[in-house]
Amino acid sequence: MTVLLDQAPSAVHPPAPVATGAARSRRPHVAALAAYVVLGLVVMGNFLGDPGALVSSHLPADHTWFEWLLAHGAHFLAHGGNPLFSTTQNVPYGVNMMANTSVLGVTVPLAPLTMLLGVRVTYLVWMIAACAGTAATTYWVLQRIVVRSRAAAFAGGALAGFAPGVVHHANGQPNFVSNFLLPLIVAAVFRLGAGGRWRRDGVVLGLLVTWQLFINEELLLVTALACGLGVVLYAVLRPSAARQRAAGFLRALGTTAVVAGVLCAYPIWFQFCGPQSFAGMPAFTGWGEDPVTYLTFARDTLAGGPQAEATQGRTEQNSWYGWPLTLLIIGLVAALWRRSVASRVAGGIAVVFAVLSLGPVVRFGGVETGSRGPLAHLPEGVPIIDLLMPSRLTYAVTGAAVLLVALAWDRLRPARLLIPAALLPLLPTPLPAMPDRPAPAFVTGGEWRQYLRPGGTLVPVPLPSNWIGRETLSWSAQARQEFTVPEGYFLGPDPDGKGHMGTRHTSRTTQLITGTLTSGTAPSLSDGDRAAVRADVTRWHGEAVVMRAEPGNEPLRELVSQVYGPALTVSDVWLWRP
Repeated sequence: MTVLLDQAPSAVHPPAPVATGAARSRRPHVAALAAYVVLGLVVMGNFLGDPGALVSSHLPADHTWFEWLLAHGAHFLAHGGNPLFSTTQNVPYGVNMMANTSVLGVTVPLAPLTMLLGVRVTYLVWMIAACAGTAATTYWVLQRIVVRSRAAAFAGGALAGFAPGVVHHANGQPNFVSNFLLPLIVAAVFRLGAGGRWRRDGVVLGLLVTWQLFINEELLLVTALACGLGVVLYAVLRPSAARQRAAGFLRALGTTAVVAGVLCAYPIWFQFCGPQSFAGMPAFTGWGEDPVTYLTFARDTLAGGPQAEATQGRTEQNSWYGWPLTLLIIGLVAALWRRSVASRVAGGIAVVFAVLSLGPVVRFGGVETGSRGPLAHLPEGVPIIDLLMPSRLTYAVTGAAVLLVALAWDRLRPARLLIPAALLPLLPTPLPAMPDRPAPAFVTGGEWRQYLRPGGTLVPVPLPSNWIGRETLSWSAQARQEFTVPEGYFLGPDPDGKGHMGTRHTSRTTQLITGTLTSGTAPSLSDGDRAAVRADVTRWHGEAVVMRAEPGNEPLRELVSQVYGPALTVSDVWLWRP
């Protein structure tokens, strides 16, 4: 990224005195990393006491889904197979993992830890490491090639790893917290071909892009769009320098395209053309940012609280920077405008992506205005874009803010007082958690093996889903997917081939279970109902129907008993053999 700076960091300031030893020179870096880890522990503080008995109270279904993904990584490492597809959920149709959030770039490396400590402890470790790791890689990039001041790099890293929107995603979506590769990708893009090393630069960037594809494809797209705009802005602002760099940059970019293309072609084909793929995600593409939220403090910050959600709703708080930081960023762009090309590029990116993040329909103060937003002018069904939630384009604004904060600290003395004043109110607070029971001992103790063949189907009641069956999906995760389950919580095709949550068609079994839970009593089943339930269980290759043995499940027990007769009591569950 030094190509964006008017001068390299070492030329802006005189060299610092050489440390008397390697340990002393490493001390500030260790301190920065330790501070980031402490902040990560604060974010997940409510989970530290007993991670096995807690789940996010804000996004419990997503929390459970990512525990299930950790189990998927461990299952792949233990048994092999195709990691891009899973039949351990939604049996017999399966789940297209590339069309979902596979996060194989994290879950496979963490698989040994998952097998050793279980999904819940590993999830906690992942979330803390994701926050701290993103801050650390940002700090490393900034202090190495952007700014001379380690304090400036520390401030930028802290904002990258613990921005309000990032922390809000830590309520159950670690794929939007695991951004540790993004600073490396941005740095690699703007240094492509520098010094004549275009082959090496292209290969490195291609490998980084491939890894990021298996962590968060959506943020890879946002980063690519932001980098593309940044390159264009740089070429406009520094045309002569851009012409000098063009040949090496394009050679390196071509190398990146070849490396990433070879490695990513099949996974991307599988995502869009493989089994259980779908075209577009209508439920996501209409949700843009509200301009008022740029002045609003996020819930999980020192200055924030749940009161803001009463007007803005329980949205993804990607742009909830609070008014001090928002106003400061505007002021920093103005103050740095003549001092730094990088600040102008960052300012341009921030403005463009803030506007685009408004989405197809403008909301203001939590209310849809009916006015057409910038994305309303795009044709419908644009590939890839039709899977993107516009609100998440704000991540590019956050990245621009990180660069501006670091540059301002490094070059503007007054900013060293203003930046802490704007960032301190955004310090994270512990995320809300709620009790969540471990899976029954029948599952965790392995007693299920006496009733199922290896890889057989357990039909838990309620059936796994994002609502009433969230808990039973966690049974699959805690058993590390050693048995398969029907239905589930995932993105799959609806009857029209569009993306939606869950199975293509709602089973009669699910309808009956939902009705029983809603009314509190089991209906009297007709012969047709009983036949439909048996057909569902046969289609799922069910070998045992299981529910917790507890008074609250008596209506469900009565429901299933009308199909399969009296239940067996096994350990802490009721069980039926189809």
